[in-house]
Amino acid sequence: MYNDFGNELKVFLVHPGGPFFTNKDEGYWSVPKGIAEVGEDFLLAAKREFLEETSLVADGEYFSLGSVQQNKNKIVHAWALRSNLENPIKIESNRFDFEYPFKSGKFINIPEVDKGEFFNIETARKKMNPAQTTFLDRLVELLGG
Repeated sequence: MYNDFGNELKVFLVHPGGPFFTNKDEGYWSVPKGIAEVGEDFLLAAKREFLEETSLVADGEYFSLGSVQQNKNKIVHAWALRSNLENPIKIESNRFDFEYPFKSGKFINIPEVDKGEFFNIETARKKMNPAQTTFLDRLVELLGG
């Protein structure tokens, strides 16, 4: 999602939840994403994952930003959608049980995403996974800026 209130383009990013990411900021935020089910349309998967990770319904006209390849050959597809939301954004993410500490036999229940926020392009570039910054360039180009 993006908004352009006050003539400044901002993009919505999410931060991963859990103990490994508590004190990590720059380079760890991401576009909301997940894994498509077998045979599932990528846009429908993106809408489902967005809802699961944020509890927000994102309706409107979507524009493809293509795909990028991250570490370990992970391919991420992204779409742009103009939003009328502004910070602060209250989200509720899906949760899962996670063994922590590793191999301890103890489990904690953590959110997949612990926060979501709009950032201007310059800040988003610093905050997000470096492999995904190409999406910012494509969005700026798509919007004619």
